[in-house]
Amino acid sequence: MLGISRWAGKGGSYRTVQRWFATVLPWAMLFWVFLRQPVHGPAEVSFVAGDAVIVTQAGQHPHGLARFFASLYGTPVPGLAFCTLSLVSVQTRRSCPRRIAQVVRSDAEKAARKAQAAAKQPKLAAATRRPGRPKGRKHTHKAAATRPLELVRIPALLTALLQLMAPVLSVTSLVLAGHFGNHHTLQRARPCGLHRIAKLRGDAALSCPSTGPYAGRGPRRQYGPKVADAHLPVPDRKETRVEGHIETRRYQRQLHHKECTPPLHVVMIAKTNWRPQARAHVVLFSSDWALASAALVNYYSLRCQIELNCRDAKQDWGLEDFMQVTPMGVTHAAHLSLFMVNVASCLRADGHAREPDYSVLSVLDLQADCRGYKYVEETIKMLPEKPEPVLLAKLLKQVAGLGRIHAAQPSFSFS
Repeated sequence: MLGISRWAGKGGSYRTVQRWFATVLPWAMLFWVFLRQPVHGPAEVSFVAGDAVIVTQAGQHPHGLARFFASLYGTPVPGLAFCTLSLVSVQTRRSCPRRIAQVVRSDAEKAARKAQAAAKQPKLAAATRRPGRPKGRKHTHKAAATRPLELVRIPALLTALLQLMAPVLSVTSLVLAGHFGNHHTLQRARPCGLHRIAKLRGDAALSCPSTGPYAGRGPRRQYGPKVADAHLPVPDRKETRVEGHIETRRYQRQLHHKECTPPLHVVMIAKTNWRPQARAHVVLFSSDWALASAALVNYYSLRCQIELNCRDAKQDWGLEDFMQVTPMGVTHAAHLSLFMVNVASCLRADGHAREPDYSVLSVLDLQADCRGYKYVEETIKMLPEKPEPVLLAKLLKQVAGLGRIHAAQPSFSFS
């Protein structure tokens, strides 16, 4: 807040910034109105990408403080969690955050997590336990199983976002991280009318459809032979590419998984390094059976753009540094960080359009240009007479570009 007040200019005192953080703002509408036209057009193909953002925090007072698993640290850390939805354009390969909501665990979620942790305790030894299903336990259909409470927030965010952009854009796919590669999220995405795209574990129990004859009694067999280490038949191979000593194969087939009721559209990418004879594979799946394998791989590869948005928000726009503790203050700080990510993206696109040869434009260059312009502006105020417009433009161009990594031809104006 103090840093914002120092750079806000006239009318942006520290007290004014404090009042702003205590004012209710329609962030969802601000995100959409500000970035509706310059980023996405009606002719572009877009999809929604989602991810969870963990912000480390210290102390006991921040609203929603709890322990969340952070993949960067590999362990649960104290901090705040936010669920973010972004709109990704396939043509421009750019992502713009559109919706963010803080994850605040309720008493029911805390109790469910404690029960889940207690259930993971070592069970009775196999020698002291009778074989078979425990007495009194009945079969539970996978689609009707109890869903994790953390997935309840996804349909609400999706529904609000789809209603907001329905008159302008139409999306058909939802791409999430591998953490959400389960049947719970698949069931949650269906009521919103979106097809699910995600990554499965490498050792997922996938089976080919059964092609054997009917035994004449009982239900028909649904699961055939299991698929191990992306070894699929040759007719299912869609592409083979060799680059040096690395061979990449892409397979596509409809496979069954016992956790999911309908068959999945699965794409497997297997890479082999012939020098050390090493092999690795990735398993992607979608609920859209008509989606081509190349498009599915392209969609999931673009999901990393939301990771870059969150990285920029943490490094450059204060998502990792804010010290708000109230619910409204935390909401404003998180939304302001991601909003500035979108503003920086628009400025970078505008600079590239005005100067085609200036192909590399980073966030650090934008910040250096803003600081240089501010330094020149404050210095000119102390002069007895204002310089001529030609000299002033030369000063702005020369000084504003001193701190930039890449020299720019025209300087941005942040007045």
